[in-house]
Amino acid sequence: MKVTILGYWGGYPINNEGTSSYLIESEGFHLLVDAGSASLIALENHLDPLELDALILSHYHHDHIADVGVLQFMRQLKRKNNGEDRAPLLPIHAHTENPEGFKALTMDLVSEGVAYKEEDKVAIGPFEITFMRTLHPVPCFAMRIEEIKTGKVVVYTADSGFLPEFIPFSQNADVLLADTNFFEGMENHRVHMTAVEVGRIATKAGVKKLVLTHLPQTGDLELLKAQAINHAPDVDIVLAKKDLTIEL
Repeated sequence: MKVTILGYWGGYPINNEGTSSYLIESEGFHLLVDAGSASLIALENHLDPLELDALILSHYHHDHIADVGVLQFMRQLKRKNNGEDRAPLLPIHAHTENPEGFKALTMDLVSEGVAYKEEDKVAIGPFEITFMRTLHPVPCFAMRIEEIKTGKVVVYTADSGFLPEFIPFSQNADVLLADTNFFEGMENHRVHMTAVEVGRIATKAGVKKLVLTHLPQTGDLELLKAQAINHAPDVDIVLAKKDLTIEL
């Protein structure tokens, strides 16, 4: 199981780097988790987008879906095998609490929206995915992605203020991709988490590696990391970086 970070800034891209998007691979299966701005260009460094097997979306804010339409157009227009073959229909898994957003995921002969609900346990290729509703201004869902064969687990908080439910949801995760948009002092915000909060989640949940992501464009990111380390001294903590690959 391999996780590659394609974009990690919160809200908007900066310095030629994009917003939330993660490529998760196992057994030749390629799952894209969110498709923020500049994610398609970043993906091309690792994989022909026509080779994607599935896309799953946490919510419909632009910094998580900006490149969905571009990906659809590419798969509509570009051909495989010297221009002869169309890419297969791409399943795009998402919630239906934004009906217009969900409807746009289906494009004739290109992609099909596939609905999930909070209580679902969804099998996508070699992965089993469960969901948790987050604390955010719009419906948004964290994901616990388990590689069925090995039991390896990646948890993605998506966007959220702190919720105690993240602790059992992240229990013993091999990797926690955590929304860390705020520095210490902004705890109990209703949109995003601080380095202190994600550090505490990682420690209490027994997480092996904590990746600080959905990062702020201003401020000292090394300080952000240090604040997380203060509350999770026994956890391997890294800042998200474009093209960072984690092998599980």
